[in-house]
Amino acid sequence: MKVHILDSDALKAVSPGALTSYVRNLGWKKNEPYGEYGDIYVGEDKPEIILPRTERLGDYASVVSRLIGIFSEIADSDELSVYRDIISSDHDVIKIRSMGDINDGSVPINDGIEMVVQGRELLLAAACAIGAKQPVYRTGANRSAVDYINQVRLGQTERGSFVLTLMTPVPPILQDEDSTFIDDEPYERQVTRCLVRALGAAQLAAEKVHSGEGASAFKQAVECGVSANLCDAVANLVKHTKALEIRVNWAKTRPNQESGRRFTFSESDGKVFGEAARTFRAKAPKTDQTLYGNVYRLKRDKDEIAGQVTFKAYIDEKIQSVRAILDHEEYTKAVSAHNKKNLVVIIGDLERVKQRWYISNVKISEIDVVDDIQNELA
Repeated sequence: MKVHILDSDALKAVSPGALTSYVRNLGWKKNEPYGEYGDIYVGEDKPEIILPRTERLGDYASVVSRLIGIFSEIADSDELSVYRDIISSDHDVIKIRSMGDINDGSVPINDGIEMVVQGRELLLAAACAIGAKQPVYRTGANRSAVDYINQVRLGQTERGSFVLTLMTPVPPILQDEDSTFIDDEPYERQVTRCLVRALGAAQLAAEKVHSGEGASAFKQAVECGVSANLCDAVANLVKHTKALEIRVNWAKTRPNQESGRRFTFSESDGKVFGEAARTFRAKAPKTDQTLYGNVYRLKRDKDEIAGQVTFKAYIDEKIQSVRAILDHEEYTKAVSAHNKKNLVVIIGDLERVKQRWYISNVKISEIDVVDDIQNELA
């Protein structure tokens, strides 16, 4: 029995650009305009078809429906499969497949929810890596990455296995007057490309770890977009799928010289990624940390504005020495607290380098110990 797509909203979601890229990929070529809003396409051993140039036609959904029917007949395929191919023509598509113990194409509901959550984190990690490469990202603070992820849509799953499909719309490539392609890639395509590069580098780093050669493999992979965020996402995906496959396909409306990519990760890979993420986070600066302590040592060279300060502060319930370079304003506060023997509140980005603690972007404020005691006794 043939199944026909009748949902008007679903049919209207197919863009003219997606239709055009789909038929060109199958061998149709534009022949001549048809009226004000269409074009005639022809192909060898293919029927002549008319493609709309705009969705603003009153019967646009009906036009798309008829075209899908034609494509389905030619391909001897069901309309749903054809629709899925067309709708993804103007999207970069990331498919995350559970390769664990699946017999009926389903997964436990909690695992399915976690796949969606971690798929989102995977793309966020790649989006944050556009620009400055870092071992750890505060994803919520990256406005471009958040705006990007709000555009990503969930696609349909597939038969025979559980597949999370993530679709990111990519603007079509434009042509100038000389019919040469403009190669300035939009942010959305940059994210997909970064994801592919990062997954490849992470996969290679894991292989080096398994072979005993990977002491610095993940550290070196940071320049390729690998981060604690990406490693955590892959580790958690593997945890809920047992074995994982990630496929990346490029939007047909913005052709790419590289073919689609495929990556697989095992349970042992997941453990390596989890440890890599933990190591990244342990070594990364902890932002906006609040410490309590006193000013232990001050040093500022003559004619210098900034000064070096060593605090004695509580870190992990132990008194530790913490070094900082303070600007003139904060250094003056430190001098005042030191002279008065007052405690200070220190807020900044805390980082451990080998055996020493450092804090940057520091803001300090004094605590008047006498006043505090009086308030407690009052």
